Amino acid sequence: MTIPNVTLNNGIEMPLLGLGVYAPTQHNEVQQAVEYALEAGCRLIDTASSYGNEREIAAALQSAGLPRQEVFITTKVWNDDQGYERTLHAFDRSLDRLQLDVVDLYLIHWPVQERRRETWRALEKIYADGRARAIGVSNYYSPHLDELFQQASITPAVNQFEFSPYCYLPDVLTYCRQKNIQPEGYAPLVRGEKQNDPRLVTLAEKYGKSTYQLLVRWSLQHNVVTIPKSVKRDRIQENFDVFDFVITDDDMALLNTFYDNTRVAPDPREIL
Repeated sequence: MTIPNVTLNNGIEMPLLGLGVYAPTQHNEVQQAVEYALEAGCRLIDTASSYGNEREIAAALQSAGLPRQEVFITTKVWNDDQGYERTLHAFDRSLDRLQLDVVDLYLIHWPVQERRRETWRALEKIYADGRARAIGVSNYYSPHLDELFQQASITPAVNQFEFSPYCYLPDVLTYCRQKNIQPEGYAPLVRGEKQNDPRLVTLAEKYGKSTYQLLVRWSLQHNVVTIPKSVKRDRIQENFDVFDFVITDDDMALLNTFYDNTRVAPDPREIL
């Protein structure tokens, strides 16, 4: 299986489909999950300092024995660590835990109102020093990006935000594309909350796929980098088995109407 890449605004390539590793209950599950994902052909791992599992990622990478340049690693600076100097120190700690000299993508995890400007300045410093191949933001909507562009010397390469048919805000996608920012979606499976939605079940049956596979495919067809989370080997393999079918334009349009603002994380529109 070959997973397509997208090209970021600075020319580097990022896999379109990867593994999210948000805080499973036991950390040893994370190492195993990453090993399963790499075995299944995954080459994008998305973590964050707040998940507490960067060391597990390092152990999985070491165990897999893949060349470093083959795996795209993303991590993020947490809210409590934001600010210029604190972000630089937090980044050092993340590199140490990941046992890496360079991360592929470093993100501001949330737009903390009083700290996000200085935090972005720190990310630009990290990027200029060659310690992150790309920098970006997470959970930013247009007001946060408008503010960032008042000061930024570098356009974020990626904006990661919650993305599923139930949390589909086309204006956010349009804004990112106009600014040449690659959208990346987390929680595409809505943590299982919608797996029995009769509309979703009917469509999945039509394609001979699970509802989870349909959700992943919908996100990919929006050209959104997608990072479903699982720690189960069969589920991880299933989430990556989505390149042998295409959702029709009519069915994509139908899925686009499922919006009901179901979220697993806070709504960035409430963070000003």
